[in-house]
Amino acid sequence: MASSSSSSWTPIQNKLFERALALYDKDTPDRWQNVADAVGGKSADEVKRHYEALIEDLNHIESGHFPIPNYKSNY
Repeated sequence: MASSSSSSWTPIQNKLFERALALYDKDTPDRWQNVADAVGGKSADEVKRHYEALIEDLNHIESGHFPIPNYKSNY
């Protein structure tokens, strides 16, 4: 997984980040500042880098660079 910044993200910050992305779409003025404000403790640049790392990870998954796990079924 790509690293978004030198600081770590807590599970709570990640959840707030996800919710803020749903609230502030690409057409929202000052999107990254709004997302940073919603997350707390992160700058607009940090949340933008976190988003870019997320998109990079998704692109790798969708392009088949990461195999789908072979989960065993209990059924």
